[in-house]
Amino acid sequence: MLEFAILGLLHQSPMHGYELRKELAHVLGGLRSISYGSLYPALRRMHAAGLVTTDEPDPKALLPADAPPLTGRRGKVVYTITAEGKERFHELVSQTGPEAYDDEGLFGVRLAFFRHTAADVRLRVLEGRRRTVERQREGLRASMARTRERLDRYTLELQRHGLESVDREVRWLSELIDSERRSAAGETSAHGGAPGRDRRPD
Repeated sequence: MLEFAILGLLHQSPMHGYELRKELAHVLGGLRSISYGSLYPALRRMHAAGLVTTDEPDPKALLPADAPPLTGRRGKVVYTITAEGKERFHELVSQTGPEAYDDEGLFGVRLAFFRHTAADVRLRVLEGRRRTVERQREGLRASMARTRERLDRYTLELQRHGLESVDREVRWLSELIDSERRSAAGETSAHGGAPGRDRRPD
């Protein structure tokens, strides 16, 4: 998930570590907090793999006023995605298997970079996520049916709250899927024929 998010952000523009950490917080939201202790080792691995390059700009250039105190060269290094990194990113955004939607955190990151994803891939990922959440919903319903008589009212309310949350996610995913299908139908009508396979996004 971290590699995917880093490549997605660097695909948009080069950044230094502080900027990356700040943007990752926006992309990941409340899913997880990225520390410098996890960010920089990931960047080193990606650099060693040829996915990113580093560049040191003017050493007199200042970091943002709210940047944390950094030592040595770390705060000045700018990371740029390479051709290999772009290829890896395109490979990741094209995945439609369970790894793309079973994990809620990775699905959230995938969704954040949907603008780089082909329309048919977006639809398959959304449909896969909906199937995953529907299975979770059925499991919750079955659990409640089995244990309803043995639960106190607070535990039962907690389970109901969980079920309502899953119901909302299913409805939200269904709306996204309907929107994707309408967009695809509109593009088909505009081109006067069946849609071809989308080219790989830039």
